Amino acid sequence: MFIQTEATPNPATLKFLPGRVVLAEATFEARDAEAAARSPLAQRLFDVPGVTGVYFGHDFISVTKAEGGDGWPQVKPAVLGAIMEHFQSGAPVLAEGAATAEETGEEFYDEADADTVATIKDLLETRVRPAVAGDGGDITFRGYKEGVVYLEMKGACSGCPSSTATLRHGVQNLFRHFLPDVREVQAV
Repeated sequence: MFIQTEATPNPATLKFLPGRVVLAEATFEARDAEAAARSPLAQRLFDVPGVTGVYFGHDFISVTKAEGGDGWPQVKPAVLGAIMEHFQSGAPVLAEGAATAEETGEEFYDEADADTVATIKDLLETRVRPAVAGDGGDITFRGYKEGVVYLEMKGACSGCPSSTATLRHGVQNLFRHFLPDVREVQAV
């Protein structure tokens, strides 16, 4: 098994490409060992010293390490080994009955804004999410209220130094172009 790696805009996160589907229909994120208990693969990754977060996309795994700890040259081989061992074991990526990020995220918005929210979600799906997935992350809709769009940053995007610029200059401008009622975009 050959696993490629890619740098992300977040220096604390690396993107691992195992050359196979990781999660076919959804995404999964664990920001601590407790959340990782829902995934045998996430548990293996959290057993690697220095790992502080994992995110599973369709065909990639983003791993975040502790800042100030060991550098990637020390952490990366152990992460590669954990991923390889997991896929060779035949164990599932998620434990049976484990909820994915899409299933656990609560959304809020006024029903009168349903058309605006539908457009926001469409723009996220078609223009934003594919771009940030290329960087090992994800952005999902959480709510809309009084012209403010609330989005959740995941994977490499969570805690990334450039995520504020991505939201303000990229996503916010895109939404404003198509939806003049949108005043601001905020991360939750």
